[in-house]
Amino acid sequence: MWRVGVDVGGTFTDLFAWHEGTGERRTCKVLTTKNDRSEGVLAVIADAGIPLAGMSVLVHGTTTATNALIERSYPEAALVTTEGFRDVLEIGRMHREFLYRPYQTKPSPLIRRRHRFTVDERLSAQGETVRPLDVGAARAVAGRIAATPIRSIAVCFINSYVTSRHERAMCDILQDAMPDADVVCSGDLRPVFREHGRFTTAAIAACLMPVMRDYFDQLERRLADGGFGGRLLILKSNGGMMSARFARHHPEELIESGPAGGVAYAAHLCRSTGFRDILHTDVGGTSFDTSILPGGEPLVTRQYELEWDVPVMVPMLDIRSVGAGGGSVAWVDDGGSLRVGPRSAGSEPGPACYGRGGTEATVTDANLLLGRLHPSLGGKFALDVAAARRAVQTVADAMGMSLLEAAEGIVRIGCETMAHAVKAAISSRGRDPRDFVLASFGGAGPMHACFVAQALSIPRVVVPAYAGVASAFGATAMDIRHDIEAFHYSPVSSADPARIEAILAGLQAEGHARLAADGITPDRMRFIRSAQMRYVGQTYEITVPLPEGGALDAAGLERLGSEFHETHRIEYGVASDDFFPEIVSLGVAAIGVTTRLPDTAAAVVNGDASRGTRPVYFDGHWHDVSVHDGEVMGVGTDLSGPAIIEYAHAIAVMPPGATGRIDRDRNLIVTLA
Repeated sequence: MWRVGVDVGGTFTDLFAWHEGTGERRTCKVLTTKNDRSEGVLAVIADAGIPLAGMSVLVHGTTTATNALIERSYPEAALVTTEGFRDVLEIGRMHREFLYRPYQTKPSPLIRRRHRFTVDERLSAQGETVRPLDVGAARAVAGRIAATPIRSIAVCFINSYVTSRHERAMCDILQDAMPDADVVCSGDLRPVFREHGRFTTAAIAACLMPVMRDYFDQLERRLADGGFGGRLLILKSNGGMMSARFARHHPEELIESGPAGGVAYAAHLCRSTGFRDILHTDVGGTSFDTSILPGGEPLVTRQYELEWDVPVMVPMLDIRSVGAGGGSVAWVDDGGSLRVGPRSAGSEPGPACYGRGGTEATVTDANLLLGRLHPSLGGKFALDVAAARRAVQTVADAMGMSLLEAAEGIVRIGCETMAHAVKAAISSRGRDPRDFVLASFGGAGPMHACFVAQALSIPRVVVPAYAGVASAFGATAMDIRHDIEAFHYSPVSSADPARIEAILAGLQAEGHARLAADGITPDRMRFIRSAQMRYVGQTYEITVPLPEGGALDAAGLERLGSEFHETHRIEYGVASDDFFPEIVSLGVAAIGVTTRLPDTAAAVVNGDASRGTRPVYFDGHWHDVSVHDGEVMGVGTDLSGPAIIEYAHAIAVMPPGATGRIDRDRNLIVTLA
């Protein structure tokens, strides 16, 4: 039976699969079908020649949730909140994105004001009833919502992170009035303090439930019609997987579903190559994603923002994304400066050279004119060189440059945009990019990786064997994971170990139940305990692992305080014994270990990898560059730049002065001059 990973991106839908019996591996890539992404999923499986009845597991990463939120393309939803808190979604945290821009506007609220309702109730920060829920007013609100077409409601009461009894009562009233409605309790969904983040997260869940239910229903129906009888698993933003059943009720965990697969591949590379610290980068047709894996473990954040001042309060891989990909459009601003992105040509119409109606210059068009792309695109389809020339010439004329100068400028600016995103991601976590190896994923990633690394003074680049379908590969290398949290405030010095252990035991029991529902047996369950901590008076927290090996005691609390100081020093470069640490919440990561791709060395290939030479433009000059077939290059092959290595779904470009070698797993390891 086949284990299949599929990643739906903005431009391409990718597949990686391996057979559980023979170990055979297959890859495939098709254009994303934007109007109905499930069509692309079925198409890429069919093109790979894998029968639906022959799949035991399908792991799916999707951008459907993210796109629906960004485009506000979901059915109208409602919000019910405490009297006086109707405008929390819009007021936000009173931050300014641009300090000196007087006319900036905030993103439109997820739920319109006319669909936000209030009822009289109030709990204290200790969970005590200040004012009981006005049941009559609650029923009146439920009746008003029931009289509209709205069938998705988020219930967000102040201080419900301590206890959600008022929210649950309101939810029951709503369900009685609308049995077919999707109702979300913020205190049950994510029991964390700070009402703005909790409100927005609940609003996101309510908005996405009908979208993702329709998508998964349609996908499962089409798979079943084709004979699929295996398990459908969905990639989560935290770097794990969940069942489609669970995903229907927790769509807020799908925001970074697609890019999470690439991070899993990076973790796989850390294990297989021996590189301890890897910088993950992924360049697709639309975006550039980056994250860091110090010590081979991806970093998780709880400060993710969907848009400015729209926080998502769920544990997520710390992935930073910018609009810089192969399809990024080049344009000249009002000041006469050349810009690249963030707007993308996507898959429809795509870059001008795709011959699908696009007329604007993109990074892909520029690479084609520079000789870094072959006009046949590896035999997939013919690229229109004349169309690319016309598109880039428009930019060249506006800049007063030659065609080749404009093309190289487009690529350089695109790479600098990527490098800037890496700097922002790595400096915010207190790390130095020169200590990392840059791992390049995505169809357009290896073409730009060396130039991004040079901009960051990173000496080494690894291009994995399946770079072009990296997120799909990573989908098959993930475990099922559920992150469960509970609010608990206490200074470490006065914390009650027995109380902490009781809370953690409850969280672990919930995690055990979720994994059992996913079909995970106890011998494949792992539980990682952690605390969200800060110095007294701080307004942000960091995650600190709790000591392993038995119940927490006074000595364990002392070690926890020391661990917090060290973690804070790593993250922010400073720690202080003058301030006391405190706990604000506790968490358990429930992990279900799944079957992994066998870790075997690649077979030696005796085929001829040479594809001759062709002229390629670097730094204002044409070079006669050797071209190699990456699919048949033998283990141990040495390369010298400039060189082009063409894979089935990606192309690697080695600049002059670089050297490379193919390792035991057929990864290309590049050392820059």
